[in-house]
Amino acid sequence: MQHPLRQHQIPKEVPRTNNRFGQLIGSLILKAFGWQVTGEFPQSAKFIAAVAPHTSNWDFVIAIAVKFKFGLQVKFLGKHSIFIGPIGYILKRMGGIPVDRSATNGIVNQVTRIFHEQDALILGLAPEGTRKYTQQWKTGFIYMAHSANVPIVPMLIDYRSKAFVVLPAVTVTDDVPAELIRIKQQYPKSAAKYPAQVSD
Repeated sequence: MQHPLRQHQIPKEVPRTNNRFGQLIGSLILKAFGWQVTGEFPQSAKFIAAVAPHTSNWDFVIAIAVKFKFGLQVKFLGKHSIFIGPIGYILKRMGGIPVDRSATNGIVNQVTRIFHEQDALILGLAPEGTRKYTQQWKTGFIYMAHSANVPIVPMLIDYRSKAFVVLPAVTVTDDVPAELIRIKQQYPKSAAKYPAQVSD
C-alpha cells in the first residue's frame, strides 16, 4: 500500500500557488469523502496531467480537490469563443487557456506554442474527452506531449481504494497508437466509478 503524498514531497519545479485557504478547502473535501493522494510528482516544470478513468462528475470534484490541496497551478483548454467578457475573465483566472479549434494550424500546434512560451505549465485533461462510454480515447494529448517535448503524467482516479494516484511520468514517441496502448494500460477499468463506461 502506498503512503499518502505530503506537501513537502512535491518537487520545487512543479508550479504551485501559495493559496493556503485553497489548500485547506481541498484537504477538507478529500478528508470528508475519505480520499487520499498517493504517488510521486515528476521533477518537471512542464507536463500534461492525464486524469482517468473519467465516468462521473465526481471525478472532477476529486481532481479539483487535489489541485487545491497541493496548490497546483493546473491549466485547462477551452473553446476560444467562450473566453469573452466577465465569463472569460473568470475562466482565465481559473486556469483556462483559449484555443481556436477551427484554426488551420490545429490545437496541437497552439498547445506546443503555449508550452514553449511558458517557463512552467501543467496542462490537465481527461484523455477520454467525455464521461460517457466511447470506443476510443482521443489521441490529441499524445500528439501535444510529443510536439511540445513534455512528459505525460498519468493520474489514476481509483474508486476501489479511494486513492488519487500520481503515476510515473511517460515520455512519448511518435508511435501514437503504441503510446496510447501503453498509457491506457495504466488505468484499469475496475478503478472507475462506473467501469462499464470505460472504453475498450
